[in-house]
Amino acid sequence: MTEHPALDAAHAHCRALEDALGRFRHDGLSRIADWGGRLAAVLGDGGRLLAAGNGGSAAQAQHLTAELVGRYRRERRAYSALALHAETSSVTAIGNDYGFDHVYARQVTAHGRPGDVLMLLSTSGRSANLIAAAVAARQAGLRVWALTGPGPNPLAEAAHEALCVDAGSSATVQETHLVAVHLLCECFDTVVSTPVARRAAATPGGAS
Repeated sequence: MTEHPALDAAHAHCRALEDALGRFRHDGLSRIADWGGRLAAVLGDGGRLLAAGNGGSAAQAQHLTAELVGRYRRERRAYSALALHAETSSVTAIGNDYGFDHVYARQVTAHGRPGDVLMLLSTSGRSANLIAAAVAARQAGLRVWALTGPGPNPLAEAAHEALCVDAGSSATVQETHLVAVHLLCECFDTVVSTPVARRAAATPGGAS
């Protein structure tokens, strides 16, 4: 039998992703749905989402903000969402003057307002600049949510709430984070497109 190590590696990667998504579906969907509803309330009331990450997680964070400012699937109004790492002049100036650990915290202090949401994405949950951003956000009155790799980790502990993906590689964590980003947008759009009366009826303690 001819060996195909590359194909074997691809199958192993897919199996790891399937396993991670299975755990995420069991443990994470209710949190994502909750975040989608709460984010719809914040942004619908004029609040803002700030998001950040490093490397591939930066791309995921910017993907999220683009879906909110633009659209995910349904046509709807634009909502305020900023990817902090995309502010390249600010990132390089702050990094040069204050150090890389402060590139997001200082922007959170500048742009964040009480009641806004800060979403931080990290495969390790150990990035010092994201942990510093979480601390700054909490001090400024923002709500901090984190998407991370396996917990416990320092970023999850620094956030108000975290969804920790149980996977053995950074690639699988990032792929699961992308699913989480899309599901967050799906839940957000579902809530903002639901008539207010139906939303109230579906809320515990709301109209029946």
